[in-house]
Amino acid sequence: MKRGFPAVVSVATALTLVLAGCGGGDEPTDPNAPVTITLAGWSLATTPEFKTLADGFHAANPKVTVELKEYDPANYDLQMTADLAAGKAPEVYVLKNLKNFYTYQSGGQLVDVSGIAADTAAAKSYQVDGKAYGVPYRQDSWVLYYNKDLFAKAKVGVPDGSWTWDDYVTTAKGLTTGLKSAGSKAVGAYQHTWQSTVQGLALAQTPNADLVSGDFSYLKPYYQRALDLQAAGAQPTFGTATTNKLTYQAQFGKQQAAMMIMGTWYVATLLNQAKSGDADTFGWGIAPVPQFDKSTTGSSATPVTFGDPTGLGINPKTPKAKLAAAKAFLTYAAGEDAAKALAGIGITPAVQSAAVTQAYFGLAGVPGDDLSKFAFSTHTTKPENPVSKYTAALQNVLNDLHSAVMSGSKGVDDAVTAAQARAKSEVLNQ
Repeated sequence: MKRGFPAVVSVATALTLVLAGCGGGDEPTDPNAPVTITLAGWSLATTPEFKTLADGFHAANPKVTVELKEYDPANYDLQMTADLAAGKAPEVYVLKNLKNFYTYQSGGQLVDVSGIAADTAAAKSYQVDGKAYGVPYRQDSWVLYYNKDLFAKAKVGVPDGSWTWDDYVTTAKGLTTGLKSAGSKAVGAYQHTWQSTVQGLALAQTPNADLVSGDFSYLKPYYQRALDLQAAGAQPTFGTATTNKLTYQAQFGKQQAAMMIMGTWYVATLLNQAKSGDADTFGWGIAPVPQFDKSTTGSSATPVTFGDPTGLGINPKTPKAKLAAAKAFLTYAAGEDAAKALAGIGITPAVQSAAVTQAYFGLAGVPGDDLSKFAFSTHTTKPENPVSKYTAALQNVLNDLHSAVMSGSKGVDDAVTAAQARAKSEVLNQ
């Protein structure tokens, strides 16, 4: 998702100044004595995943209590950096942003936890030189949300799991025309303003695309399609979305758009907003995102999408008396029991299994059709932020490209050429 430029620069600069810490000076005490460890989180009143993990672990390990320490979600990395530097950080902290994982790890602010997590694609995101410095506990992936009622009103066929991007564009335009004829002000699609909505999918799906190569030509067809949909009136323009501060929750939840590509975290939000009245009540479903070509479509293929994992790491200044408990907590968080508990509150866990899918779709309001279950459980999810010392800076360059193209201030070709030149001079050759 989109992240602010000043914060990223400040986090990266600050983290390089944090001194690497080894294990704390506390010696192990009675192994049978109760232990309390702290876990970082944010927005605790509205984000139940942290308490769910803490309570689930404590239930299985009654002698270990997990206390939550709340941070500001908008400034999480800055505040965590400050606490690490001051020796006040929790024993376990969330690796909220894969883009900054390299900076934490290279700054010596993560304990080697090799052997805790399974060797999955999400777990590999936290590996450096064959060692693991974090474990994933959730893995959101981007899917296509669609409003069944608006499709019916427009007399357009719903997604069937076989769509390429050409199918998506044709459908978005057909929905817009059909809805207008039916007297509805809704449009075919909504694309949010984040660079992820274009660049994440382009990087994941385009053969041989490589963020750190500095060659961004793979972005061109994805931007050309987005501009085409804007020009056709099939989705709100970037200028309209930014000027009017449109939210993706309202655009889909209040039935202003019949389709929206968004992360799986939105399922829990939509369910909660439907209960509170902040979203309308209507029939909806999820489908795989449109694909690069037909080779990854259909029931016998695995669709390709993107999404960074959210992980947990251990503060290297954790007292020795608490280190075993902290590692045990990570082991729990990376396992199936935690995954089922998270799925039960609408969070997409890193571990996928039949039991996890059953828990997720057992929630009231979650669509139970086969395509929704397939989209949730079956996909190849590639990271938006491949781990590299260049990633954070390159993403800042690409965010500028995104704004320039979507606002119309630069053409696609010119913006890509300019971004490649900046990447070479400002990032890769430094």
